[in-house]
Parts: sequence; structure tokens; C-alpha cells
Amino acid sequence: MKILVCIKQVPQKDAPLKLNAAGTWIHEDVSYEVNEPDAYALEEALRQKEKHGGEVVVLTAGPARAQQVLREALAKGADRAIHLEDEKFVQLDSANTARAIHAAIAQESFDLIVTGLQSDDFGAAQTGVLLAEILGIPHATIIIGIEKTDTGLRLKRELEAGHYQHIETTMPALLTIQSGINKLRYATLIGIKQAKMKPVRKVTWADVESKISPNLQQIVRLYVPEKQKRTEMMEGPAPEVARKVVDYLRTAARVI
Repeated sequence: MKILVCIKQVPQKDAPLKLNAAGTWIHEDVSYEVNEPDAYALEEALRQKEKHGGEVVVLTAGPARAQQVLREALAKGADRAIHLEDEKFVQLDSANTARAIHAAIAQESFDLIVTGLQSDDFGAAQTGVLLAEILGIPHATIIIGIEKTDTGLRLKRELEAGHYQHIETTMPALLTIQSGINKLRYATLIGIKQAKMKPVRKVTWADVESKISPNLQQIVRLYVPEKQKRTEMMEGPAPEVARKVVDYLRTAARVI
């Protein structure tokens, strides 16, 4: 089974974020890591390869620093990587990101494509399903279980309020993976050494520019939440303070 895993490099969860001068994105001087849902997608792809054989290819789009997440994936067991390398890929909307990925893999044929459910930065949860639409293949989202069958895949989806859905699909197919579907592995020392020898195919902006349209979504301005906490002290005898609290809740807060 030939599997493509789309992964993204995002700012670390505990990284101190500062807006750029234009207020349209963050300063680049932060630490980065692999997007958490994508890490689970990679792990599931590696498990499917271990069960059924085949090849796992990892793909990311971003500047040169994004190659770090590809090397981590290769160290964990992926066979090769594709890097859409340019700073311009960072600000693409979901539709154009899907178009760029489609252009980059046009000469390849995958049985299964997996992505994380959503990214930890933009959180749109759209790139995977849009890529499936462009490719003309079936897709399913919020996957927490995958079982290969003679005719395709049997899947378990997480729904709301603790409910689940069991569905079947043919291949090729695209799945967006929910965090927690499995237990993540660590890269071994030998895996880290082998990763340096595995191929990484570079795809430039010029290679896919003809397939990209003007962004349908654009960030105009970002804002840092302002602290508005205020403490008001009420003094006096208990009955008087109680009346003040009730009056405040009724007239100012309007919760009673």
C-alpha cells in the first residue's frame, strides 16, 4: 500500500508569539514543531505499512525550516519526502494549498492519503477534504480507527456526544486523522542516521504556480487578547454586602 502523509510545521504550543509590524502574522523567531494531528496521521500510516507492506511518503509545504518535520518523519520510518519549499506557501489558503499539493504529486499514484484533522495554527480543517475533491477520490474525516479489507477500508469516525460511526470506503481514499488514534513512537538512533540518506524531493513555487489561484481567504489583521480582569471589593456587614452582590448581578452583570 502506497501512502502519502501530509504534515505541517507549526509554532510550538508554548512558544511566546509576537505579531509582525503589519499585524498580519507572527514573528518568525519562534520554535517550531510538527502539527500534533499530523503526527498521529504519520504514526497511523507507519502502522498500516508495517501490517500490509508498501511505502510511506511524507509531504510538507513551507520554507527551508519546514524540512525539520520531514527529517523527523523519515527518522520514524517514512521512506521518502516531498518538500514544497518556499515562504509563499505559508500564507496560502486551504484551497490553494490543496492545489499546490495536487500539482506536486501529479506524477504519483497513492492508495491512501492521510492528513491530520486540522492544523494547530490556522485550524481550518479544510485542506485534506479539498485535496480529495480535486483528486476525485472519496474521503472521510475525524478518523479514529482504520482496518484494511479485501475491498478497501473499514473506518471508525468520532462523532459528537460520545457517538461513533462505522463506514467503509474503496481505495484510493483520503482520511483526516483525529489526535489520539494511536500512541506516537519516538525516532530511534538508527532511524535518525538512516533519515540522512533518504531522498527528499524539492518542489519550488515556480513548479506549481500555474495551478494556484488568488487566495479566497486573507488575514487582514490579528489581535492579541487584552487583559480586562478587574476586581471590585465590597466592604461592610455581611447582609449589606450580600445585597450589593445581588444588586450588581442584577443591574451590572445582568445574570439574574
